[in-house]
Amino acid sequence: MTEIPTAAAYLADLTRRIGALFWANADAIAAAAAAVERTARQDGLVYVFGTGHSHMLAEEAHYRAGGLALTVPILSAVTMLHDGSVASTAFERIPGMVAPVLARYLIGPKDVLIIASNSGVNIAVIEAAEIGKAAGATVVAITSLAYSSQAAQGRPRLADRADIVLDNGAPPGDASVALPDSELRTGPVSTSVGAALLNAVFAEAAARLQAEGGNAPLYRSANMPGAAETNAGLIARYRPRNPHL
Repeated sequence: MTEIPTAAAYLADLTRRIGALFWANADAIAAAAAAVERTARQDGLVYVFGTGHSHMLAEEAHYRAGGLALTVPILSAVTMLHDGSVASTAFERIPGMVAPVLARYLIGPKDVLIIASNSGVNIAVIEAAEIGKAAGATVVAITSLAYSSQAAQGRPRLADRADIVLDNGAPPGDASVALPDSELRTGPVSTSVGAALLNAVFAEAAARLQAEGGNAPLYRSANMPGAAETNAGLIARYRPRNPHL
């Protein structure tokens, strides 16, 4: 067998972290799933927002096979990486810059706002949480408590602004594997673990909706039998409120 010790160490560490999510987050997952279930029953929406690499969790939730159709990604080029990665890092640290991004979305009391931020200290996500709470939405954070505790240095944390906190367990700096004979580390984990947390919440919410006699609004993979009809109905229902469909 080919020796790939660093890759093996990374995958083992990532597997361990994902496996530990349940024990660290069971109550928070249940609370977040209950909030999503309540939102679905009230015909509300679940908005997902993140800056930098964390924006990928918003895309993960959107128009996803097996995913809830009531999810709406909050996407803007200034918070993403494809149109200026360095600029996006600067943007997320400027007070007042996130309000125009969120203004495009009609977040209200029936809704859930999920905010992903590994460090949990940049002003954009802090202000996003405050905007969500002011609108009456339930705010859920996906963040690293270890990283945010180290990085805060007296600044507010996303975890302190959220109603529900999901701890992704990522180490400070995100990279999880030390390189031999070096201070450098590699193998970031926050995206993979964050996506697992997000989908765990949605899976639990979908199961609760189905168990209570509802019909969980789940997209089907486009190449599966019957998917076109199912998805068309969901698109017609949610497109008026989701600018990204």
